[in-house]
Amino acid sequence: MTRPVALITGASSGIGAAFARKLSGKGFDLILIARRADRLRELGAALGTKANMLAADLTTEDGLRAAEEAIAASPTLEILVNNAGFGTRGRFWKADIAGQEAMHRLHVIANVRLTHAALKAMTERGRGAVINVSSVAAFSQSEGNASYCATKAWMNTFTEALDMELRGAGSPVRVQALCPGFTLTEFHDTLGVGRGQIPAWLWMSADQVVDASLTGLERNRVVVIPGWKYRVAMEVVKRLPYAIRRHLRRPGKDSRV
Repeated sequence: MTRPVALITGASSGIGAAFARKLSGKGFDLILIARRADRLRELGAALGTKANMLAADLTTEDGLRAAEEAIAASPTLEILVNNAGFGTRGRFWKADIAGQEAMHRLHVIANVRLTHAALKAMTERGRGAVINVSSVAAFSQSEGNASYCATKAWMNTFTEALDMELRGAGSPVRVQALCPGFTLTEFHDTLGVGRGQIPAWLWMSADQVVDASLTGLERNRVVVIPGWKYRVAMEVVKRLPYAIRRHLRRPGKDSRV
């Protein structure tokens, strides 16, 4: 029998690599996309399933087209995980505009293009799922993270709107916005945020985040926030007026950015 396929972007480490391990264990063949070919090869060699590796930069047209072609060539694609992403530090007008543009291209344009390619085929087959890896940052704003918060908020809204369209069309295809908090990956190391700056109780592992996502997918949950502490916190944050939220600072936030 033909095995189902999962395509994961940003698969070379962190949450993306955890998705690869979990889905491999559930009997999926994989298409793994990331910029770092060496890390993809290491991950693929460690998995007990068929894994095709595609080294591509999804902020570029060539990279996006290659990913779209991989989706089109996968008639048994069951899950698309839009996980590729990055953050920056610093006030928007001080930040390198190329980096800000790249973030919008990766979080928004790449998400649009790959989700469109996947859903077109999935809705015709009547099965499949798209997981958009967002963040708890989608529910508010924080100083020094204007583009990151904005693009993640867009991701949540986009996912919820897609769910409405799919339900309205009577399609069984599922979509999910996965909104983790502080996760033990390379993300914050790359940003230069020391883990000691964040209270230990706020950290979750990538495996915990992915387990919450896959459980939520089974239960048809459109927005998944891993960890009860984050779920409670986000319910509070969403109800706070902006006049109050504008004075809040995230743990580990450097006010000098």
